[in-house]
Amino acid sequence: MTSALSPFGLPELFAGIIVGALNVYVLTGGADFGGGVWDLLTSGPRRNQQRQFIAQTIGPIWEANHVWLVLVVVLTFTAFPAAFATLGTVLHLPLAVMLVGIVLRGAAFVFRSYGSRSPEQRRNWGRTFAVASTLTPLLLGIVIGAISTGAVGAAQVQIGAATFRDVFVAPWWSPFPIAVGVLALALFAMLAAVYLAYETHDEALREDFRRRALAAAAAVFVAAFGALAVSQRDAPMMRAGLLGSSWALPLQVATGASAVTAIGALWWRRYAVARLAAATQLSLILWGWAFAQFPYVVPSSLTIRNSVAPRVTLVLVAWALAAGAVLLIPSLLYLRRTFATHRAR
Repeated sequence: MTSALSPFGLPELFAGIIVGALNVYVLTGGADFGGGVWDLLTSGPRRNQQRQFIAQTIGPIWEANHVWLVLVVVLTFTAFPAAFATLGTVLHLPLAVMLVGIVLRGAAFVFRSYGSRSPEQRRNWGRTFAVASTLTPLLLGIVIGAISTGAVGAAQVQIGAATFRDVFVAPWWSPFPIAVGVLALALFAMLAAVYLAYETHDEALREDFRRRALAAAAAVFVAAFGALAVSQRDAPMMRAGLLGSSWALPLQVATGASAVTAIGALWWRRYAVARLAAATQLSLILWGWAFAQFPYVVPSSLTIRNSVAPRVTLVLVAWALAAGAVLLIPSLLYLRRTFATHRAR
């Protein structure tokens, strides 16, 4: 049995798996959302070619990426039920709209590709796909930012004693969550542009996506410093963790080095290096958020230890997770290899 004084045990392992699954999701599904952003912003003489290549790159395995988000939800529900209840209650509005955005995005992509009989129908479904692809990552970032402020835990305590706006709107409709939402959107757009520049064999299209990736990298820089600026008032615990903890300086150096490497690789057209560096940058930002919030799941009331499910539940879920990984991971790798080979022909 895990000792209450032990620094690491099953609860921390499950928290790490949840963040790891979220990391995989933002690197795969996040790039798909970013592709939708560029679908909305296509321009120039190769506008149609850009849109066609985005659709070709996203399909047909893009829906499989949501399995990682499903894993995050299921593990949070089973391993940290108290935290899941708080998040699902206080943040039900942005979470519900985000879910609608995921569904609309998927349906619009399919109808635009296979069910539209006229150019007008394709334009309408394409617009729906692009708007949903932009709104969903914005809301995902807003949810993460809202959790970081500590307002979600405080609002849970006020249910029944405060207004609807104070409990269900104010925790996420504030400067810091919105700033984190903009940062998430910029990161996904940058990641998608880098991936697209790497994937295409058309030099003209590659230059189009390269320029977009550099523009998105500049937007990430502005959004990151904007979020850091408003964190002093709205998320002091997050700011203290990111700037004052023992691991803060190495993390910042590594994140900055990844960002500079990505920009330099794009500038010198080293697309494989740019892809790796951009993915590393996004991953380090996500794990920095997790470490800055540790040991809280919902600051500043629910920690990993006081919101965890009984040990017997964790053990059973761990066995189920191991069995599922044996089936899931090889299947996803085979799926990606199959369609990557198909696109290369």
